[in-house]
Amino acid sequence: MLTALYIIYLLGTPLLLMNLARRWRWIDRVSPMTLLYIIGIAVANSIGTSATTSSINDMVGNIAIPLAIPLMLLGCDIRRISWRNASRVLISGLVAVLVVSVGGYFLFRHGPHDTEFAKVCAVATGMYTGGIPNVGAIAKGVGLEGENYLYLTSYDLIATGLYLIFIVFAGKIVFRRLLPYGRAGATSTRPQPDLNPTLFPFDREHRKGSFLAIGTAVAIAAVSLVLAKLAGGDDGVNMTVLILALTTLAIAASLTKPMRKQQGSFDIGLYLVYLFCFTIANSCDIRQMSLSGSLNIFGYVMFVIFVSIVLQIIMARLLKIDGDTVMVSSVALINSPPFVPMAAALLGNKDVIVTGISIGLIGYMLGNYLGIAVFNLLLLF
Repeated sequence: MLTALYIIYLLGTPLLLMNLARRWRWIDRVSPMTLLYIIGIAVANSIGTSATTSSINDMVGNIAIPLAIPLMLLGCDIRRISWRNASRVLISGLVAVLVVSVGGYFLFRHGPHDTEFAKVCAVATGMYTGGIPNVGAIAKGVGLEGENYLYLTSYDLIATGLYLIFIVFAGKIVFRRLLPYGRAGATSTRPQPDLNPTLFPFDREHRKGSFLAIGTAVAIAAVSLVLAKLAGGDDGVNMTVLILALTTLAIAASLTKPMRKQQGSFDIGLYLVYLFCFTIANSCDIRQMSLSGSLNIFGYVMFVIFVSIVLQIIMARLLKIDGDTVMVSSVALINSPPFVPMAAALLGNKDVIVTGISIGLIGYMLGNYLGIAVFNLLLLF
């Protein structure tokens, strides 16, 4: 009974807030995403988490994102992307992480020629220019293991969680206030879905297109999962291949005539993104977090994430890059590409989804090289 009630709560709350956002404009202004985080964290820290709720959160989250990415991309128009803008923001983001990662080594190491901390820096560099798929490869490559590996991955969860909270509650305001706001390259006349739909678009007018989009997304997710399993990984699934396949197949499908006509896929995908974020919030029991251990690693991780963002914003101002593109690129690099749709939903700007995911994927590809390069560079000092 309690399990059924929890599932209803998990699935129904995002849908309820999406509908209330139309009736009460303050919800729209605050963003349903922000309220979902508040509700989820409040529930998780008042009633706690259990093995059952954790398994439900994991299951729902693992289903939501592989479907959300193709559904949202099917509703996008790749012709709206400014690739010149994307290349500049990618380079500025990578440079920012590299500069801060190397600089942080000298601030947080225990002493000169601290080889063990150089390993930490190498893995962190790959993590924040690439993502979790790069962590295991770089850790094995440089020989980081034991407590320091556990500390780094644990502190990463806390630090990236704090950055995600910043993005949810203040990201849109900060990035648009500090950087130009515009939708570069938005020249297509294709109808753009509302980022706060009232209900799923299953009315008579959109029903056929919505079911077509869902069927296409399920097929894309299934094919992508098979390819990711064939490629292999630490848990049997290669996440880089999975995200790359989901993105490539969805973009290809979005260019077909049937997909160009439908208008409901983005709204359904947005609900799944809200659902994914709600599962994260409901898993966030602060009482179970521990900050004991090697605090210099925690300080280093926080330094890399937040100082690199500041440096990226400075470079973006010089290059005149818009705030929306910088925000989604930072989320793609720091939190990984699956969080890009969430950032786009917060911004109310679907045009940056493909750009953000593309930047994150390129980061995956470069992360191992950059991490190993930083390790060898630091060994010289």
